[in-house]
Amino acid sequence: MLKTKDSYHHGDLSAALLKAGEAVLAETGVEGFSLRAVAKRVGVSHSAPAHHFGDARGLLDALATEGFRRFLAAMEARQAVEPSKDPRQQLLASGLGYLDFAVGSPALFRLMFAAERSHPKSEELTAAARASFMHLADGVARLRGVSPYQAPAAMTDVMAIWSMVHGFAELYVSGRLGPLDCQPLADRDGFLVEILDRAIG
Repeated sequence: MLKTKDSYHHGDLSAALLKAGEAVLAETGVEGFSLRAVAKRVGVSHSAPAHHFGDARGLLDALATEGFRRFLAAMEARQAVEPSKDPRQQLLASGLGYLDFAVGSPALFRLMFAAERSHPKSEELTAAARASFMHLADGVARLRGVSPYQAPAAMTDVMAIWSMVHGFAELYVSGRLGPLDCQPLADRDGFLVEILDRAIG
């Protein structure tokens, strides 16, 4: 049975709205997203989401922020189970975590990297997105022995790796990789690792 508005604690309601917002986003995309639909799914008044997030864009930004945090956690999780602590293997594992997140949460993945960002980002969203980027930059720094912010060639490595893994993830999620879409996960992962190996050089 759905809770009434009064039966939620403040933090519980915020979390419930985020969970419902992610479900609505997956069903409707950004175009069909509305606070009314989120409130209905949770079983609270139409004003409840606005009280917590302001408007639909505020809730979408909160979802993107949560997405970037889970995204970083997915990359770190893959690295944690990688037996080798060699910087190259750790960087490849991070790429696999990138793909894991995209496949597991495609709606959030697309929201996070949506082109339409004309409004100012919240401080929380900016920080979460930057932490994810720095995870890649730090991985390249460990591999190359120099910060990408100090060496243009290392920053080129960052951009090459990011472009390849993101493009692969987007194509895979969209079902546009042909025969690879039907292959076992191990084959999918192996294919991505081979691609990233070429990017790393």
